[in-house]
Amino acid sequence: MPFDRQLVSSGTPWETSVGYARAVRIGPHVWVSGTTATDAQGGIVAPGDGYGQTLRILSNVEQALMQVGAALTDVVRTRLYVTDIAQWQAIGQAHGEVFGQIRPAATMVEVSRLITPEMVVEIEVDAFIQRAVEAL
Repeated sequence: MPFDRQLVSSGTPWETSVGYARAVRIGPHVWVSGTTATDAQGGIVAPGDGYGQTLRILSNVEQALMQVGAALTDVVRTRLYVTDIAQWQAIGQAHGEVFGQIRPAATMVEVSRLITPEMVVEIEVDAFIQRAVEAL
């Protein structure tokens, strides 16, 4: 059974110039692109603050998931890219506040930098919508 490819856009100019979507859903699978702590106007939220950025990122991720009929409870994997691994506990705490009961597979790695120095966390998310399979 073929599935349609559903794309989510946040409306930023980078999506078309770089050639990516905020999120992609095919059947019960959802992939959310690397997401940073930005507001609706593209401003950076909580510059340099791993905890605050993680919470904002996961809120942005939740919005993308909702646009394809998914929820945070459908998340099965997260990948956290951080520029300062010394902030791992604060970043992990924010991740745990959102995913403590869901407990997706997770990876956190330190990277040398992100797009701007104020960004200290970027997160990718994969989700699987079990109820979509059950509805088939």
